[in-house]
Amino acid sequence: MLATILTGLVLATSPGCTSGQEPSETVTSLDHDIVVQGNSQFALELYQNLRDQEGNVFFSPYSISTALAMTYAGARGATESQMAAALCLPTSAKTWQKLGATATPTQEQFALLAGQLMKELNARGNAGEIQLNVANALWAQEDCAFLPAFVECLETEYEGKLQEMDFVSAAEKSRKKINAWVEKKTKGKIKDLIGPGLLDAMTRLVLTNAIYFKGNWARQFKEELTHPRPFTLLNGRKAEVPMMNQRDKFRYAETDEIQVLELPYVGDDLSMVILLPKAVDGIGHLEEKLTGANLSAWLDDLHQREVIVSIPRFRMTSKFGLQDILAAMGMTDAFSGKADFSGMTGNRELFISAVVHQAYVDVNEEGTEAAAATGVVMRLTSMQPDRTPVFRADHPFLFMIRDNPSGSILFLGRLNDPRPQG
Repeated sequence: MLATILTGLVLATSPGCTSGQEPSETVTSLDHDIVVQGNSQFALELYQNLRDQEGNVFFSPYSISTALAMTYAGARGATESQMAAALCLPTSAKTWQKLGATATPTQEQFALLAGQLMKELNARGNAGEIQLNVANALWAQEDCAFLPAFVECLETEYEGKLQEMDFVSAAEKSRKKINAWVEKKTKGKIKDLIGPGLLDAMTRLVLTNAIYFKGNWARQFKEELTHPRPFTLLNGRKAEVPMMNQRDKFRYAETDEIQVLELPYVGDDLSMVILLPKAVDGIGHLEEKLTGANLSAWLDDLHQREVIVSIPRFRMTSKFGLQDILAAMGMTDAFSGKADFSGMTGNRELFISAVVHQAYVDVNEEGTEAAAATGVVMRLTSMQPDRTPVFRADHPFLFMIRDNPSGSILFLGRLNDPRPQG
């Protein structure tokens, strides 16, 4: 399960995103593919900024993108431009040229396209073969007047209901209420998303996103075939961990340096993709090569074939701050007194004060459970061989959970050590 919180934004004076209007013909033909490509590019760029931290890494780029996209709906001026570029949104000329789009959508059109993608993900969850739910909410200071157009945009496109809070005199009570919502939406996997002290009398708005996923493997591992086996850690030492084993047909690809395996969940709408370096100590080199172009090439090369699979059973939790990383990626104004989020309130009184991300994932013989939550708090300013391939993930690797129909990367991580942490 994965959770994120963003705190404090400044809003601009122009009207917010207007919902209910039809997108232009050029943007209609564009559809949400360009949004997915942008989200994937942001996911990989964000990972490059997170990879230097020690240990395991796990996060939901989709959750982070969605929470920031809601915030972006109220950004104006330089803040709007910086966020569009940092988040790889198609509203940025640099991004749409890089991705090959034929037109630049407006903020309103982007919100419509992003909202359509979110609703499609929830529709797949409602189909019943897997559990998949994306939810948004706005928590606003009760006497703070947000522009109707901004509120309508988030409620209509992102289905984020506005709830009035009293941060001024009951910040702690408000914090507990928001955390209870997050915990409920993530089936109890994300607790205390917003830590003590993050909300105070200066808080004016908190935007939260929660994503929950639980799916069984289309071809499950048999528990009796799970055995302790050595896993080589980054320091060269070996640790005994439970390795799950099976032999079946999967989509598989390999190059001179890596093996790629796709493990589908029931229904085949979602799958886990594992990127395994052939060299035991090759995780760093693989991370350097993790670009959009390379990932697309590896995924395009996947073909169905029989594979002998051995992967560790693992569970991990991670929590980290993102404000410094997002600022380094170009969102500098949003975290300072220069912030312009006047599309939310009509003035420039807010800024982003903190961004926290928390994640949880459990991979076992039956399948996978993962979740994420993201919050934004606003404050006042201040080629295939003939042999049957053996895919033995007994050393560090990268993995992601993808929505196959859209290509969206919902979760992304690195497993350095499968042993229980903490």
